[in-house]
Amino acid sequence: MAVRSQSPLVEMPLFPLASVLFPGGRLQLRIFEPRYLDLVRECTRHGTGFGVCLILQGQETGEPAVPAAIGTIARISDFHRDDGGLLGIVAEGGSRFRVARSRARSDGLLRGDVEVWPDEPKQPVPVEFALLQTILERLIETMAPQWRDAPRSAYDDASWLGFRLAELLPLDAGEQQHMLELDDPVQRLAQLRDILPRFQKP
Repeated sequence: MAVRSQSPLVEMPLFPLASVLFPGGRLQLRIFEPRYLDLVRECTRHGTGFGVCLILQGQETGEPAVPAAIGTIARISDFHRDDGGLLGIVAEGGSRFRVARSRARSDGLLRGDVEVWPDEPKQPVPVEFALLQTILERLIETMAPQWRDAPRSAYDDASWLGFRLAELLPLDAGEQQHMLELDDPVQRLAQLRDILPRFQKP
């Protein structure tokens, strides 16, 4: 991990989940706990995001969970009520961040002071990773229709390619978190390529 210059801390609510949200990714949630209904109200009222962090210890419901230090800012793009009357939201993944300190409110909602990371610069995909572009096209066709209209230029961006593969390949949550934390998009592609044989049928 490269050393990063300190940026001003930003205060935001945190939403620990059993899954990883990547920059550019999409998150769909059903909200029923009062603390997270408050979170949605706050974010929609002020037009702000919330931090999604992988749960390291604990559960998504009940007592406050222990979140990973590095997560992704989510911004709500849509919401609706499902047949059971529960609030459903769609959020889009933005910048990554590191939690400097966190605290739990009396209702269990976590809030954190976070250092927002700069977005990875666009970097062309080296020719030796062309197979990963083909694999992603196949995964999107069967698993992620929301990306079917992505421009060809997206597949040529090492960061976008790596994040989409990391969310669609059958990695465990710890591996996904590792891919999120890497700050070299080409290194991310190299590690994804190296674990591909695990998923090949005999």
